[in-house]
Amino acid sequence: MQVGLVGLGRMGGRIRDRLVRGGHEVVGYDDDRAIADVASLEALVDRLVAPRVVWVMVPSGAATDGVFATLASLVEPGDLLIDGGNSDFRDSTARASALAAQGIAFLDLGVSGGVYGGANGFCVMGGGAAEDYARITPLLDVLAAPGGHAHVGTPGAGHYTKMCHNAIEYALMEAYGEGFDLLRHFDAPIDAHRVAELWNHGSVIRSWLLELTGQALAKNAGLEGIAPYVEDSGEGRWAIREAVERGVPLTGIAQSLFRRFESRDADAYSLRLIAALRDEFGQHGTRPTT
Repeated sequence: MQVGLVGLGRMGGRIRDRLVRGGHEVVGYDDDRAIADVASLEALVDRLVAPRVVWVMVPSGAATDGVFATLASLVEPGDLLIDGGNSDFRDSTARASALAAQGIAFLDLGVSGGVYGGANGFCVMGGGAAEDYARITPLLDVLAAPGGHAHVGTPGAGHYTKMCHNAIEYALMEAYGEGFDLLRHFDAPIDAHRVAELWNHGSVIRSWLLELTGQALAKNAGLEGIAPYVEDSGEGRWAIREAVERGVPLTGIAQSLFRRFESRDADAYSLRLIAALRDEFGQHGTRPTT
């Protein structure tokens, strides 16, 4: 199957590689011409055979808005545009309506798996019309881990589901950070890296994030040199907004978001571990201590 892919960075590049390995034809565009197949969005659309499928993997907000505005002026009725970034689901719902008025199909895909998704397979949460989702099933069967993709609902549902996913991720990382902080306060030294590995064998808190905790602690047991500064990329804020508007108590998730705000003026081991974890699964980088 042929697909145009806009954005070939940490996630987009790995998506391209996995699709190509699976036998699909990917025409890629990126601001970095050294890794792009075409020099412009116009050239990308020209290279694709109608009805086209164009998948966008760029940062949410202004970058996504700009790419979709350009693509909407270039593609034709019957073409399908996909937003696989971490966009606000409200923006996706509005975008689906605007494109539908032009006869252009739209899917919002929440994509999880971080930088390991290229090797292990991604988890994909799809919002939009069921027939449009079915159209790209050959791509998703290759891209996702076994059992790792599903059509979850109407336009906006994919990004809403990803927002909930990332909100849970916030709270899980906060719990690991606090628990390992307490562990290191025992009366005698406890090997935190060894404990992380131990807990992943049969314990009720085993998880991939715990595996990454072990990796981070193996590299730097004391987390020296990592500033306790933890970014938030938007989904946690959106989740709290939705919780307030819908009257849903998100106590733990809200606290984990506020802890990230606190990290910008704090010095805590638990926050160093959360910063290290974000770098492990997503290569988000850490700030050096000053």
